[in-house]
This record gives sequence, structure tokens and C-alpha cells, in this order.
Amino acid sequence: MSAQQRTNSQVQVLKWPIWLLGPSVLLTSGMAPTLWLPLSSVFLGSNVVSLLSLIGLDCIFNLGATLFLLMADSCARPKDPSQSCNSKPPFSYKFWNMFSLIIGFLVPMLLLFGSQSGLLASLQPQIPFLSSAVILFPYFILLAVQTLTEILTWHWQSPVWLVTPVVYEAYRILQLMRGLTLSAEVNAPVWVVHMLRGLVSWWVLILGMQLMRVAWFAGFASRTTTGQQPQSVASK
Repeated sequence: MSAQQRTNSQVQVLKWPIWLLGPSVLLTSGMAPTLWLPLSSVFLGSNVVSLLSLIGLDCIFNLGATLFLLMADSCARPKDPSQSCNSKPPFSYKFWNMFSLIIGFLVPMLLLFGSQSGLLASLQPQIPFLSSAVILFPYFILLAVQTLTEILTWHWQSPVWLVTPVVYEAYRILQLMRGLTLSAEVNAPVWVVHMLRGLVSWWVLILGMQLMRVAWFAGFASRTTTGQQPQSVASK
């Protein structure tokens, strides 16, 4: 075994704990606070303190998601550190991801604007600003963080571009379910509850499509590998 092969083997051994550490970080930062932390300890009413507490809860997830993606990127890199890794998503994938994020942002914003301005008479009564911020402001922040993260993975040609939306969209569904619970606490109007239910349905649909893309990409990669094997045998 050459020195280069021994070095590569040592690098792979060091990567083994990451396969458990990465998901554990994601579980600890995302699921544990949401599932085991009582909502009453975070939400104290429609006030700034509750809003900051909810944003802080999501910031913990964002930190965990960033660490998870960095570790996943490390595991997905080639065994030989000297080899470059240029993973570029297709344009249709980028377009659809940006489209889903924009729709997820514009729909609640337009509904809130229509209610506050009185343009949409059916969206009455109006929801107070702090109540709407408690329910939706963390949601908008997570949309912005996901958009920035995806753009960076595309720019750096990171192999994790395929799983990045899955990580954020799965948590977003939990976030919106939390918003449904908070809507009862702040006495939100019925149309706000229906809007949140619509957003949950939208992101479940998008998440399902993302998972189908993962399955398609796995099949595409296997077909590519199978096609390369006969060529390598023929070249020998």
C-alpha cells in the first residue's frame, strides 16, 4: 500500500464518526427543543420577549443545520483530497427551488398586506402586528436562511445541494405546526389558521417532491456508474 493510499484510508477512518455525529447534531438542535421543550416556557404571550425566544429557538436549529451540512459535505467529498469535487445542480432544480421559496414568501405576505390594508374584505378581522410576528416572523427568517444556504452550496459546488432543502423544509413543517398551536394562544382569526394549514400543505408537497428528486438522482447515479463500468473494462 502506497503512502497516498494509507493517507486516504486514515482520512476515511476519521470520517466514520461524522456519520453518527452529523445526524445527532441535527436531532439535538432541531427536534429535541421542539419535541421536549414545553411551548409555555418559550411563549409568554404576544410580546417581544416571546418573539425573540422563538427566533432563538430557530437559531439553534440553524446552527445545527449548518454543522450538519458541513459534516455531510465532508463525507461526500472524494476519498482522495487532491481530487476536485464539482457538483452542479441543473438549472431546472435551481429554478424550482427558488420558485417554491418565493411562493412560500409571497403568499403569506400578500395575505397579511391585504388584511391590514383592507383590500381583501374576507381577511377580517385583522391580526395584531405582534401576534402575526410571533406566528410568521420566524418562518420568514428560516426562508431567508435556506435561500442563502442553497445559493452558497450552488456557488461552492458542494455535494450537499441535494439534501439542503430537505433539511430546512422538514423543520419548516414543524415550525408551521408550532405556528398553528400559537394561533390558538394569540386568538388568531380563522383566515390565519387556514393560511397556516395551506402553508403546511404546500411545504409537505414540496418536501415530497424533493424526496422524489433524491430517489431520481440515486437512480441516475447508479445508471451512470453502470454505464462507466463496461467502458473501463473495454479500455483495459
